[in-house]
Amino acid sequence: MDVNSHVAVSGQLAQARRLETIANNVANAGTAGFRAEGVGFSTIVSKTAPFDTSFAFEGGSHADTRSGAFTATGNPLDVAVQGSGFLAILTPEGTAYTRDGRMQMLPTGDIVSLNGHPVLDASASPLSADPRGGALDISRDGVIRQDGRVVGSLGLFAIDLTRGYRRYENAAFLTAGPVEPVQEFSKDGILQGFVEGSNVNPILEMTRLIEVQRAFEAVSASLEQRDSAIRDTIQALGARGS
Repeated sequence: MDVNSHVAVSGQLAQARRLETIANNVANAGTAGFRAEGVGFSTIVSKTAPFDTSFAFEGGSHADTRSGAFTATGNPLDVAVQGSGFLAILTPEGTAYTRDGRMQMLPTGDIVSLNGHPVLDASASPLSADPRGGALDISRDGVIRQDGRVVGSLGLFAIDLTRGYRRYENAAFLTAGPVEPVQEFSKDGILQGFVEGSNVNPILEMTRLIEVQRAFEAVSASLEQRDSAIRDTIQALGARGS
């Protein structure tokens, strides 16, 4: 394969990665607390004679940290996070951080996510309350009261997704970066009775999807034209030599 074909294939692989990311964003446009994802690309320059050649190279994924829309539910076990903080849940793969604040209380009193993962306080301990003690009241700083008595404090954490992460159940992150409990609640805080939706903009993502499909088709057409030109050249040289 010649250099031009290598360059075209690197472009196709880059567009395929973008297509995969956009499709995942669109699929999670209705997922509570979901953060849209983008893919960054860079250029690798190869010192090929007689000219340098540039190849597309994936630079890694990044999460869009903008908030989604808040929807009032009136459910005291639903919370939305104002600001940039994240809630913490304990999963089989370790502590994950999420903006999906839909919780439930088990008959044992344990407070868990909708998928059954324990919700953690600021010290990373599972939360619990009296299952017969009445509704929970959750203040902006995460303090949980039941019948006027403090029974726990919902943990809110600042995380750094730029150090790398893996997704867990779509809306949550397993992060390699530093994690710090939020201790100042003027910008970050808990809003009880609300749920945050996905921050995906479906119209924008569909526009990007069309752009990527057209770019992929353009590269494919270029490869086909080059292959056709090579075949015609071979046939012409073969006919001349016979």
